[in-house]
Amino acid sequence: MNLKKTLAAVLAILVYGQIAMADDIRLAVTTSFHNSGLSDVLLPEIKADLDLEVKLLVVGTGQALRLGKAGDVDAILVHSRKAELAFLEGGFGTHRREIMFNDFVLIGPSADPAGIAGVKTAVEALQKIAGAKASFVSRGDDSGTHKKEAMLWQGVKGVGDVPTQGWYRAVGAGMGASLNTASGMNAYIMADRASWLKFGNKGDLTLLFSGDPVLFNQYAYLPVNPELHPHVKKELAVKLENWLAGPKAEKLISDYKIGGELLFTFNAK
Repeated sequence: MNLKKTLAAVLAILVYGQIAMADDIRLAVTTSFHNSGLSDVLLPEIKADLDLEVKLLVVGTGQALRLGKAGDVDAILVHSRKAELAFLEGGFGTHRREIMFNDFVLIGPSADPAGIAGVKTAVEALQKIAGAKASFVSRGDDSGTHKKEAMLWQGVKGVGDVPTQGWYRAVGAGMGASLNTASGMNAYIMADRASWLKFGNKGDLTLLFSGDPVLFNQYAYLPVNPELHPHVKKELAVKLENWLAGPKAEKLISDYKIGGELLFTFNAK
């Protein structure tokens, strides 16, 4: 009898534990979002409010979109509008919801050997870097940051779609690792503002150029299409989206600063 009672108690604990366990969702996010530290602020609050465990897959935008296409995640949070729209047009996502934005900035040695400080446009800044053959580090990883950088290089005379000269180094890495490489080389690099503000190993690097409207950097949430992948957690993806676009997330995002500087601006509708 005691053994039966013990087994029944263990079974009850196991069943109750399964019931009490939080739901979970797989979300592909960019390295720039993760490196900013904002996920460390948002995820515990999501767990507390929704009893939802968000499992992050931290990759570049291109890889996040590929994970979505394959149905390996339930939703993605990325920052490359053109690629996102292609994702939707291909039927891989249900819709696109803008959540927040910041901007891209150009970082470089404090001595600024290419003289980009004070120029009027991002393309002009890159033209000066190319003209001076100054060391430049690119993520080179098909991320949203890399896609934006490649688009800007197309406007630089004598370079082509992507520079191939020795002064240009594509490292094929995330934002934090790429910034570390640039710091070690004392080279120019394009980064999102949040990652730059959070980055601790700045060395002699400093922010030299920002403010061109073309450097606008919008982050959007896209649920994966359950008609293509019936196993994706449609209801949980909607639940998470509504939270990210809601007042609690707005306050947390709006209050998240480093050194008094805002890292993201909430603009969900």
